[in-house]
Amino acid sequence: MAMPLDGVIVADFSRVLAGPLAAMMLADLGATVIKVERPDVGDDTRSWGPPWTANSSSYFECANRSKRSVVLDLDDEEDLALARELARRADVLLENFRDGALARRGLDYASVRAANSGIVYCSVSGFGSRGGAAMPGYDFLVQAMGGLMSITGEEDGEPAKVGVALVDVLTAKDAAIGILAALHARAATGRGQRLEVNLLSSLLGSLANQASAYLATGRSPRRMGNRHPSIAPYETLRCKDDMLALACGNDRQFGRLAEVLGAAELAGDERFATNEARVLNRPALRRALEERLSQDTVASWTARLTAVGVPAGKVGDIADGLRLAESLGLEATVPVGDSAPPQIRHPIGYSETPVTHYAPPPRLGQHSDEVRRWLAEEKTR
Repeated sequence: MAMPLDGVIVADFSRVLAGPLAAMMLADLGATVIKVERPDVGDDTRSWGPPWTANSSSYFECANRSKRSVVLDLDDEEDLALARELARRADVLLENFRDGALARRGLDYASVRAANSGIVYCSVSGFGSRGGAAMPGYDFLVQAMGGLMSITGEEDGEPAKVGVALVDVLTAKDAAIGILAALHARAATGRGQRLEVNLLSSLLGSLANQASAYLATGRSPRRMGNRHPSIAPYETLRCKDDMLALACGNDRQFGRLAEVLGAAELAGDERFATNEARVLNRPALRRALEERLSQDTVASWTARLTAVGVPAGKVGDIADGLRLAESLGLEATVPVGDSAPPQIRHPIGYSETPVTHYAPPPRLGQHSDEVRRWLAEEKTR
């Protein structure tokens, strides 16, 4: 079965996470992704371990399956000529080099477009190409400077980063969306274009209600632990044995919660009768709920609340999350090769073009000979 991006060639000059992850999404959809890596060391994340796999680090492998790896030294004239030829042949070029680094090598957008007018050229940076061009784009730094850490963590504790490089992941998804839109536009016009995505803009675009609250009031939201600034109860609460995540999104759900807890009167209490009242009286609400939740286990409350349509569940770890997905028939993981650990599958289901082929992440330079031969042949045509 033909995949949506069959025949699309992606030159992946990016490193670490946001760019490589975007390129991997395109590979899942059928694109031929050629990953350009530095001699000897390759992508920085190949050395980011432990944990390690038989091939590389597990970090590298999360963003580089189904690609071809070619080693090219961009400071070597012959290799640089091959890199330029790759850019000429590509439909998409992804890069996250420091400002000016590719221009010195004739691989900037203007140079590539002169030889390849249809190129979709996607530049990924930390803080954009203007005032922030010289600033290093590390996820942790952007989480800190962009405000995400200020709303993450306990109210009386230190600001905290999210437990995964979330801004890189969000930026990767923005890059993939932009690339697909640009390819669609090219189909109509025949012209490519340059895309610029940056971690700070992707973070700000994902702050949703928190950014909207600031823009509406002029006051920056603050850390609230697991509580929600506008909904209650929408937090973690202690049961007899463990923590329960409870998410009551409306008064009807709260009424059902109160009934299951054997405290139907809570729904009629003027302090808790509406969501606004519950938010204003959150400490008293928490005490009332935990007094009753402490009488039984998380598993018991989860089953009873779920049965009446109240969103509730155990605060689990990653293993629990994967087991849950599998139990729901979501096929959370996929095999990618005999010597490689399984990976998280492509997250989108397609009725006509399902993603069924996953190749293992490449060894450093695994496809160098093949790609070099192809590029040399193209140059003579």
